Amino acid sequence: MLTTTSIRVLEPDELDSALSVLHREPVNNAFVTARVQASGLDPWRLGGELWGWYRHGRLESLCYAGANLVPLCASPEAVRAFAERARRQGRRCSSIVGPAAPTAALWSRLQPHWGPAREVRPHQPLMVTETVPQDVAPDPLVRRVRKDEMDLVMPACIAMFTEEVGVSPLAGDGGLIYQARVAELVGSGRSFARFEGDRVIFKAEIGAATPHACQIQGVWVAPEHRGRRLSVSGMAAVLRYALTEIAPVVSLYVNDFNTAARASYRRVGFREVGAFMSVLF
Repeated sequence: MLTTTSIRVLEPDELDSALSVLHREPVNNAFVTARVQASGLDPWRLGGELWGWYRHGRLESLCYAGANLVPLCASPEAVRAFAERARRQGRRCSSIVGPAAPTAALWSRLQPHWGPAREVRPHQPLMVTETVPQDVAPDPLVRRVRKDEMDLVMPACIAMFTEEVGVSPLAGDGGLIYQARVAELVGSGRSFARFEGDRVIFKAEIGAATPHACQIQGVWVAPEHRGRRLSVSGMAAVLRYALTEIAPVVSLYVNDFNTAARASYRRVGFREVGAFMSVLF
């Protein structure tokens, strides 16, 4: 007999049920939805497990457990169950990230066992837009990065990651996983940059893409070029690609203390619709 509630790793044949939950919040869940659509539910291909929380045998909430721990459509009761499973398993992730309310609740239960974190970012505004900006000219020099330009874009990617996260992506495995991810984005046509000679002075990627929503990440301007509004015209160019070729809604989340970036995103039409939270280890 089924108990009232239960939690377990989803089986590969539960893909439709998983997508039904994920599609309830297409913007919040874009990162995991894109992975599931590309890889299914096999943990090896997915890069982690997808935990399901069930009520009366019906799947209601999810938690992705891989390099990141990500609660999805998670009710307070589901968060408690996910926290207990994560506590028993022990920390295997490098961060906890997701919509602010369930992520904060998850961290409050895990902090006594996994803390202290290296950094907690409790409020990262989630911003969306559905329109190409009409009053901002897109930078005509921003274009897709070609596969033969990997060596040129990689230093900018490493600089962005180190500046944003506080550690180098080359730590640990020497950067193999990170370089593979950058290569994947370049190969799929979702990496964009403006070059001056052989140097990248602006870059951004469409990191997650589903038919319903996509997410821009890794926005970066070379330090010596900041203050020239390259992020505004550059983002206008990336938005044009994203909205005409990828998905009808474009999202991103940004640190609340990064007032310059938030102003640039508002300038090209993004508006705040919620918040994410990140716990970095």
